Amino acid sequence: MNPSNAVKPVGKRYAYEWYVVLICMLAYVFSFIDRQVLALMIEPIKRDLNLTDTQFSLLHGFAFSLFYAVMGMPLAYLADRFARPRIIAGGIALWSVATAACGTSQSFAQMFVARMSVGVGEAALSPGTYSMLADLFPKSKLGRAVGIYSLGSFIGGGIAFLVGGYVIALLKHANAFTLPVLGEVRAWQITFFIVGLPGLLIALVFRLTVRDPARKGLAQDDAGHVKRVSMTDSLRFIGSHRKTFFCHYLGFSFYAMALYCLMSWTPAFYMRRFGLTPVEAGYTLGTVMLVANTAGVFCGGWLSDWMLRRGHADAPMRAACIGAACMFVPAIAFAQTASLGASLAWLVAAMFFASFPLPTSATAMQMLAPNQIRAQVSALFLLVSNLIGLGLGTTLVALITDKLFGSPLAVGHSMTAVNALSTLLAALLLFFGCRHFSASLDRESLHSRVSVDNVEEPQASLPSAPQTAQ
Repeated sequence: MNPSNAVKPVGKRYAYEWYVVLICMLAYVFSFIDRQVLALMIEPIKRDLNLTDTQFSLLHGFAFSLFYAVMGMPLAYLADRFARPRIIAGGIALWSVATAACGTSQSFAQMFVARMSVGVGEAALSPGTYSMLADLFPKSKLGRAVGIYSLGSFIGGGIAFLVGGYVIALLKHANAFTLPVLGEVRAWQITFFIVGLPGLLIALVFRLTVRDPARKGLAQDDAGHVKRVSMTDSLRFIGSHRKTFFCHYLGFSFYAMALYCLMSWTPAFYMRRFGLTPVEAGYTLGTVMLVANTAGVFCGGWLSDWMLRRGHADAPMRAACIGAACMFVPAIAFAQTASLGASLAWLVAAMFFASFPLPTSATAMQMLAPNQIRAQVSALFLLVSNLIGLGLGTTLVALITDKLFGSPLAVGHSMTAVNALSTLLAALLLFFGCRHFSASLDRESLHSRVSVDNVEEPQASLPSAPQTAQ
């Protein structure tokens, strides 16, 4: 008799577990509102702070992604050892205050520091959330749970455009306002206050209502005792499956490069190429993200679960590979058509398939990694993904526009070049990663069976030495 079946609740409704998913998703919504609203206000911020496209890309991508990535590992280490809700709630409070601080910026340097702080706060959310969801749900439901959580990114991105467009429209006839303490502020600065400060309420609700779930799948030492692991153990585990993680980390990172390219530069593209106002761009792109991207996240998670039930152990990698292959043509075509309607139609398709990796990348990591290192494995992935996808991807578009074409109007051609390269690399790496991922699952399953024989309880294992590497 399988021990896991002996304690499995009959007819469990998972009401509280889905509440945790929803409150985490709400936090994710606010995180993406806070990070994405900057893209819509590119022109007034560039004008008031006297920035180039490259400087703006550093604020939007590099400043955020560098510290999101750097702080991800130590925060994930804490999440693997201590109460995850407490760490997540602290991160929500920090990025909310830092977003509001963006509204007080009077220079590039001040905005850069504020954006760094947003990245530090947001680094606490996803690794801890992924780890909690893997403890709350069985594998058969994990893809959907992660998919629903991941919806928050695009709901947040869509709301950021809609709210930003609304605030710009509301304040379009006012050049500046005078506020107590702060003095004179402009409309784009007020937008940061409006989207940032409500996150403090989410932090409070999260801290009071979410409890840390019991950890499952804990790695054990040779004596059958729960093993205390370090970052070195996490890196050793990744090294023992280096082919799998190479394909996973880089494949999903190039996938993220295409996604962030679309999210960061599409507002500027439509304003420069088709003459949309910031308000029109905000409403249009907000609607696209709320419909296309949220549908893509849901379908990516559903496809992964469906293929897993059909017996495909590599389901998360396979679903992402399909999404990357289907994204290739729309991601190129949307910026090369002369019609606004046709461009938006291609953009909807590109955004739909660009959303597949959010649930699938996390599901793959949680399926493979032992409990004590799940957050750290996720954080290392987010480090690589954000440095390549958000940091390098958004800046690469700006550099090609500024240095190669020499005209802001050429941003569409820059996006085409980056999207073509990144989606092709993503599809190829994920395709080869499917085989390596299946092999890694088989090895971990063998370790679990050995643990059953030794201690009569199946547990995930950590490699004891580097020579176990493929």
